[in-house]
Amino acid sequence: MEVEGTDELRTSWSDMSGDGHTVFYDHAGKKRKQDPAPEAVIRIIEQDEEEEEEGEMSPDHMKDSEEPSNKRVKPVGKSNSLTGVIPQMKTPALKRFSQSISRSISFRTEARPLPPALPRSRQKPSSFPRRRSSQCWSDTVESHDLTAKEIKRQEVIYELTQGERQLIEDLSLVKKVYYEPMLKLDIMSESELGQIFGTLESLIPLHTDLLSRLERLRGSEKTVGEVGPTLLNWFPCLEAYVTYCCNQVGAKALLDQKKNEKRVEHFLRLCQESSFSRKLDLWNFLDLPRSRLVKYPLLLKEIQKCTPPDHPDEDYLPDALELIQNIIAEVNKKTGEAECQFYRRGLHYLEDSQRLPEIQQSRFIYCHGELKNNKGQRLHVFLFELALVLTKPGEEKDGGHVFNVYRQPLPNALINLEEIPDGEAGGGGTFRGAFTGGNDKVKNCFRVSSRGRSKFNPYILQANDSFSRQQWITCLRQAIVQSRDRTAQTSQSRISLHPDSGLCHIAELSLSSDTDMADHTSR
Repeated sequence: MEVEGTDELRTSWSDMSGDGHTVFYDHAGKKRKQDPAPEAVIRIIEQDEEEEEEGEMSPDHMKDSEEPSNKRVKPVGKSNSLTGVIPQMKTPALKRFSQSISRSISFRTEARPLPPALPRSRQKPSSFPRRRSSQCWSDTVESHDLTAKEIKRQEVIYELTQGERQLIEDLSLVKKVYYEPMLKLDIMSESELGQIFGTLESLIPLHTDLLSRLERLRGSEKTVGEVGPTLLNWFPCLEAYVTYCCNQVGAKALLDQKKNEKRVEHFLRLCQESSFSRKLDLWNFLDLPRSRLVKYPLLLKEIQKCTPPDHPDEDYLPDALELIQNIIAEVNKKTGEAECQFYRRGLHYLEDSQRLPEIQQSRFIYCHGELKNNKGQRLHVFLFELALVLTKPGEEKDGGHVFNVYRQPLPNALINLEEIPDGEAGGGGTFRGAFTGGNDKVKNCFRVSSRGRSKFNPYILQANDSFSRQQWITCLRQAIVQSRDRTAQTSQSRISLHPDSGLCHIAELSLSSDTDMADHTSR
C-alpha cells in the first residue's frame, strides 16, 4: 500500500463510502476544490508485488529502525508525468494544515462506532383508519377461470358489499364518537342531539341486514350468482330514508347554529383533527346515508351491463332498478316539501300585503341562495314553486336565522326575465360603482320585473359567478313556464265547471244530419 506522492497531475474519480457523492482528487491524493463534501478522503492504490514500488509511509507509532524497508519512494524524475508541460501546484501551508485536520477528524469518525439507535415507541394503531382500503374482489381470490365480463360483475357486487360494510362502520362511529360523548359531557341537550342526528341509529340494523344477505350469497369460490332477488326484496326497507332525509333540513340549520358556541366548536374541531374522522366533519358523516341512497341505481346499472342475457338476474334487476328509482323520487319529493315548509316558517313579513297565497301554496323550492341587488346589498333569494321572494337574513334572540322579506314578492307567472350581457351598464352608475368601483365591467347579472303589478319594482341581481347565474336563469325559466301552465289549466278548469248558459245548447247539438239542425233552429 502507498500514498501517491508524485507531482504528476492526475484526475481520479471515486465514490465516497456511504454517501455516493463524486469527489475529485489531485496528484497528491488531496481533494481538489469542488462541491462541499462531508469529509476528506485519502486516495490509496494497491500495487502489484511483482512491480518495483516505492517505500511505504509508516504510521507515527511505528519505528523505522525496527525493520529496514526494501521499498523506495518513486523518484519524481522517473514518473511519466506532465511536469514539463504543466507547472507544479503548490498547496499553501494553511490549506495543508486544515486538510490534515480534516483527515484526522475523518479517521476518528470512521473508527468510532455509531451509538445504538434508540428504540422507537410504537403507537397503538387506531381502530378507525384514516384512509379506506381499496381492495378489489380479485384481491380476495387466489385463482379463477371467469371471463372478463363476469369478473367485472363480481367486482361491482363486491363494491356493493364493501360499501354497506363501510357505511355501517361510519354510522356506528358517529354514534360512539359524536352522539354519546356530547350527551354525556352535556355539550348539547338530548333534544338538540335528537333533532340533529334524527333517525340515524335506526339505519344501522337496516344496512346490517343487507350486508348479511349479501355475504350469504357468496359461494365457496367467493362468487355471487343471483343478487337481483335479494335487492328486490330489501329495497322497500329504504322507505325509512324519507323520515331521515326530511329531518336533515332542520338538522343542518341547528348544527350550524350550535357551532357558534365555543364548547361545541372545540369538540367538533378536536374530532375532525383526530385520525378516525379522515378529515371529515360531523355533517359529512350525517350526509353519508343520503349519498349512499343515490348510489344504488348506479351500482345496479353496472351490474346489469355485466350480466349475460341468459342470466337469472335479468328477470329481477330491471324491477329492482325501477323500485329504487321510485323510492329515491319519493324521498326527494318529501325532502323538498320539508325544505319548503322549513324556509316558509322562517319568513318574517313586514307588511300583510307581502303574504301572497302563492307562497303558502308552494310545495317545494327550485333554488335559493345569495344574490346582490343594484345597491350592492346581499340578499337571500328564494324561488318557491309559485313565487319569487327576496329577503334580508337576520337573527332571532335565540340565535336562530330569520329572513326578513324585502319589498314585494312576485308570483312566478308574472315574472319577466332578462339576461344582462357582461359589460352593459344596465344598472346605471350606482350599480357599477357598488361592485366594481366604476372601473371594471359588471358581470353575472340578470333583471327581474313584473308583467303588470306596479308594487314590484324591477331588480337587477348579480350572482357570484357565471355558473351560479346560469343556474338561476335556468330555474327561473322553468318556474315561469310551469307557473303559467298551471295558471292556464286552473282557468280552463273554472270555465268547464261554470259554463256560459247561452252556450249550453251547443253541447246538445247533433251533427249527424241537417234535419236535426233544422229542428233545433225552429225551436
